[in-house]
Amino acid sequence: MTEHVTCLGCGCACDDIAVVVKRGRIAEASNACTLGAAWFGDGVVPAEIRVDGRAATLERAIGKAVELLTGAARPLVYIAGDVSCEVQREAVAIGDHLHAAVDTLAATAAGAVLAGQRRGRATATLGEIREHADLVVFWGVDPGERYPRFIARYATAPGDLGKTRTVVAVDVGASRGPKDAGLRVAIAPSDEVDAIGAMRATVAGRDASAARFASAVDLARRMMQARYTAIVADGESGPEAIDPDRAEALVALGQALNGPARCTLCTLRAGGNRSGADAVLTWQTGFPFAVDFAGGPPRYRPAGGGGSAEALLADHEIDAALVIGAPVTIPGPVGEALDRIPVAVIGPRASTSAVRPVVAIDTGVAGIHEGGTAFRMDDVPLPLRASLEGPRAALDVVRALRDKLVHGAR
Repeated sequence: MTEHVTCLGCGCACDDIAVVVKRGRIAEASNACTLGAAWFGDGVVPAEIRVDGRAATLERAIGKAVELLTGAARPLVYIAGDVSCEVQREAVAIGDHLHAAVDTLAATAAGAVLAGQRRGRATATLGEIREHADLVVFWGVDPGERYPRFIARYATAPGDLGKTRTVVAVDVGASRGPKDAGLRVAIAPSDEVDAIGAMRATVAGRDASAARFASAVDLARRMMQARYTAIVADGESGPEAIDPDRAEALVALGQALNGPARCTLCTLRAGGNRSGADAVLTWQTGFPFAVDFAGGPPRYRPAGGGGSAEALLADHEIDAALVIGAPVTIPGPVGEALDRIPVAVIGPRASTSAVRPVVAIDTGVAGIHEGGTAFRMDDVPLPLRASLEGPRAALDVVRALRDKLVHGAR
């Protein structure tokens, strides 16, 4: 049994999983939720290396990938899921060397990231929320669906408060909060940003008595009276499209509440170490996603600037791509566009990719077959512990590719 294994099935990155291996397969992952159990599976992954659909040696595959990337006029390096921060760092270095565009799976939560950049935001670790928050407001999200252990680990036990914690569900159209919340507030999607504005006005002491916002204003007053409020919102898309102004409005509300009371904004993120991709790109380039090395120094072209992988591919700017990570985690629009250009894929289950890569090199999965570091959704780094022997390590393959690229440039 391997204890204290970190699960990357969602952004909670639960690190209390105990994995039992029998006959070369994962037989049990105790403490894992249904999402985590599905992510671990039996731990068996393919170990193939293919070039143009045929079996090849690792040396031949790396050589073909170098040929593909160095021959491109406008390459893209795309960081997908289920790889460690160490692998992500090598991917950024490759993008820098190739003068490529670099984007990541983390761009799926661009709205929340950009809002934080524009306004700053009051944040906290999940542990601080667990120990100190006496009012938890789930804004248009039920974590039980995509973050199954979030409530049990961070939102129900009052920790050192010694008193009952209140859970509020704000239902925004079909995006509903937890079913068993102690208080419910319903807001029409078309009124959401205005309702948050009315709440902020209430916190600031201004009149916000519009009848259709009465329940939201009452909630704002309750948040002002709480010792510590945690607003929990989803950074990923849900059953209804997220108003692009919602993230910024929630940031502003959280900041306003830190005057009369104390408040933190917790943005839920999906798994695969996408928060790690944010962190790695930021410490390497100063920017969290949509980075372009075409001119030499990194340039930031986020949502609306045309620098995302989806936008570049849609505009037919990219003529070859390197995907590092599990191709199954690539968002649909990006995957469909990648299928129209030559692609090399290095990562878990690369040989089963729907993208039909020119080069496919299967590797192990970070957190199952490989160690390293990953980031939880609250930007806390956690160690990854391997529990099962797998195919070649992604870090070794990506480093070999980088070495080959640099050696060929000399």
